[in-house]
Amino acid sequence: MSNITAETSSNAFYQARCAASAHNEQLKSREGAADIMSIDRGRLYRIEKGLISPYPEEVHLMADLYNAPELRNYYCTEMCPLGCEIPKADVVDLDRITIQALSSFRRLNKTKEILLDITEDGIITEDEKPDMQKVLDDLEELEAVAQNLRIWVKKNL
Repeated sequence: MSNITAETSSNAFYQARCAASAHNEQLKSREGAADIMSIDRGRLYRIEKGLISPYPEEVHLMADLYNAPELRNYYCTEMCPLGCEIPKADVVDLDRITIQALSSFRRLNKTKEILLDITEDGIITEDEKPDMQKVLDDLEELEAVAQNLRIWVKKNL
């Protein structure tokens, strides 16, 4: 894997293939990976170089072959125009995810109380909108933690 440009070395799809090549010798070369996935090696080159975006089916193939479920999240959050609201996942250790989850759960009780106070009359007033935004922020944080845990489980089980 010599003569790799900065664009290629920072490409998530290239990095995932390189990491997977430690467990599968055939993935050391683009040709080997392309053969396994039955896609054109020139197309895989252009994907890894960042010249073109992969099709969703190709992302699924790479994520499965490379044991890199985070590629699906990367594609959805970075490349798909419909995925801009999906939380970005980080590939972190389980202990870090657990701490983040427990912290989010602790705040969830307060968030629940705020939500009940806001919605008890069925109307969200102007002065309640900042609190409602806080509820949304807390839920988005919990969603991101859940996404990180989902990716960790898929990668490690």
